[in-house]
Amino acid sequence: MTEQVSSTAAESMPMSDLGRRLALRRARLGLTRREVAARAGMASSYLRYLEEQTVAAPGIGALIRLAEALQTTVTELTGGEAERPPGPGRAAPHPEFSELSPAECRALLATHGVGRLAVPTETGPVVVPVNYTVLDDTIVFRTRLGTTPAQASGCQVAFEVDRIDDAFSSGWSVLVRGYARTVTDPDEARRLDERAYSAPWAGGRRALWVRIEPRTVSGRRIAV
Repeated sequence: MTEQVSSTAAESMPMSDLGRRLALRRARLGLTRREVAARAGMASSYLRYLEEQTVAAPGIGALIRLAEALQTTVTELTGGEAERPPGPGRAAPHPEFSELSPAECRALLATHGVGRLAVPTETGPVVVPVNYTVLDDTIVFRTRLGTTPAQASGCQVAFEVDRIDDAFSSGWSVLVRGYARTVTDPDEARRLDERAYSAPWAGGRRALWVRIEPRTVSGRRIAV
């Protein structure tokens, strides 16, 4: 129980860039701090120190072991890929390509996060990232009048989410096609405010809710 509590605390408010990346990667793999420390051959108290202290400066040997334990790269852990698009590595020697089932697509979509919205505009289609949440089997996001995402209202749109693992040359993507509409009912908008996972990263007041009703959902996965 102690391990779970301390891990959750580290994930909610780590104090350094390295700490945030360590905790986030660990959470994505569903691993406790003790499990990662054992894989990396270090004490769990030292891993806690790395996750929580801004002064932590592990050597390259510790970083390599942590990267192996977390199935990633030292460059990724230290933020070297922050300004680069995902997927710069080579393809795996023997990749396996598969279609995702509708249930798998829904499960991956429901993890929330940032998706890519394809919007038809007067000058042609535009793709923009939006912070989204899945509620009641629909995709919802916040924006404001006059923005590109707001132009999705009343249109057939495409919405895509994906995850790329450069270390293993693998990943998945889910594509949703459907009709977007502005939420005009005040009670419905208030419920969305209460249930939304997080605020838009872009900041500012974004009180306009847009809901996408999925018409088709498809996905694919590339694994090694």
